[in-house]
Amino acid sequence: MQNRDLLLSALLAPVAAYVAPALAEDFLTVAQAQQALFPVANRFAEHTLTFTSEQRKEIKKLAGTRQRGDQQQVWRADKNGELQGWFIIDEVIGKHEFITYALAISPEGKVLGIEVMSYRETHGGEVRKAEWRDQFTGKDLQDTLRLGKDISNISGATLSCRNLTDGVKRLLTQWDLYLRHG
Repeated sequence: MQNRDLLLSALLAPVAAYVAPALAEDFLTVAQAQQALFPVANRFAEHTLTFTSEQRKEIKKLAGTRQRGDQQQVWRADKNGELQGWFIIDEVIGKHEFITYALAISPEGKVLGIEVMSYRETHGGEVRKAEWRDQFTGKDLQDTLRLGKDISNISGATLSCRNLTDGVKRLLTQWDLYLRHG
C-alpha cells in the first residue's frame, strides 16, 4: 500500500506544480472606492435595483451581455442634496474567477471612472492600471464600447478586458433604463 501511495504522489507532484494558485487581492473597500470615484460627494444612499426576468432579458437585449443576478448594488452619490451621479458595484468573470469593480456614472450617463476593487486571477491584473481604466472616462451608450474598437486590449488579459468592457456597457444600459431620471 505504501508503494502505491508513493507512486501516486510521484505521479501527481508534477501536476500540482503546474496548477497556478488563484491570487485573490482586495484593493479597495466600498467606502474607499466611493471616495475615489466621487471625492466631492458627502452622501451615498443605497439604491439597490431588483430585476424581474423580463427586465434581465431587456438588459441582455440592449447591452449584448446578460445580467446574471436579480439585484444590482447601486448608490446615489450626492453633495448637499444634489445628485453627483451613481456608484455601482459589479462583478464580471475574468478567465476563471470574478473581478469586482466599481463604476461611477454621471447624472448625464457618462462614465466618470472605474476602479477594480478585487482581482482574483493569476494573470491579467494589468486591468487595474489607470492608463487602461481611463479609456472608459467620458464614454456613454452612444459609444460602441467594444474591445478593439474604442477600448484597447491588453495582451494576456483579453478575457478580463472584454468582460470588464461588456460589464461597463451593461451597467450603462441599467442606468439608461432605471436610473436616468434620478
